Amino acid sequence: MTFSIVAANPETGELGVAVASKFIAAGSVVPWVKLGVGAVATQSWANMKLGPLILALLEEGYSPERAVKTLLSTDPRASWRQVGVVNARGEAYAYTGKDCIEYAGHIVGEGYAVQGNILAGPQVLEAMASAYEKTRGELVDKLLAALEAGDRAGGDKRGKQSAAIVVYKPCGGYGGCEEGVGRYVDLRVDDHEEPVEELKRLFRIWEITILEREDPNDVVELSDPSVAEAIQKALAALGFYKGPITGRADEATAKALEEWMAINNFENKIRRDGKVWGTVYRFLIDEARRRGARI
Repeated sequence: MTFSIVAANPETGELGVAVASKFIAAGSVVPWVKLGVGAVATQSWANMKLGPLILALLEEGYSPERAVKTLLSTDPRASWRQVGVVNARGEAYAYTGKDCIEYAGHIVGEGYAVQGNILAGPQVLEAMASAYEKTRGELVDKLLAALEAGDRAGGDKRGKQSAAIVVYKPCGGYGGCEEGVGRYVDLRVDDHEEPVEELKRLFRIWEITILEREDPNDVVELSDPSVAEAIQKALAALGFYKGPITGRADEATAKALEEWMAINNFENKIRRDGKVWGTVYRFLIDEARRRGARI
């Protein structure tokens, strides 16, 4: 019913799981992550006890393979289970029981494992593995790329319904080192016609709101008349700018832009140096176009 990926980057301490399925709220069942320990995906006839139990064994020093085999050795439904595991050192292991519904299988690579059942075919896992290995960036970028590739390759042969991604990183996410718990990304789409695409859309908002990983060169200049005009049109369409469309970034334009950013919880991306982050600018334009604005 599911295709997923577990992965680790030992150099950065990142650990994560991404999953999609024709099943309601797969994110409430499949992913289990503990910072500094490992990541687990439990699926097929999912035994939710396996997630925390495997993490506990990893913390005791068990390898992913030993942890899975130890727990499944006493599981009367082991042949129906499917599990993917990676520890903080990047050691990965996957298990697909003989009674998992076809197509079912897994691929284990360096620092990751992809697994799935009731799939359109082996090409789903092959596409996921390839996308993960080829994608550059943080772990979240690689996981999303793998999930999207699996979706495009056919995914769950019954259709689409839910998707989720969980990534932990030292000092990552809301609160950082001072108040956070390292939950860098934690997003779920529980019921949607295009859950992977919706997950990507939600991540764009999460990234702007919480993460701080902008490319210093990815900025637009408010002094550029085309940029100022586009911002004025977008803010007008969204109800934040009431003035004339002049293509000049005056005080009213700057105030409207900051108000829009504050309303959307983008305060950490506000700049007062005559520049706007490219991520924020593109999100603003896209939102206005969704409302019918012609920009």
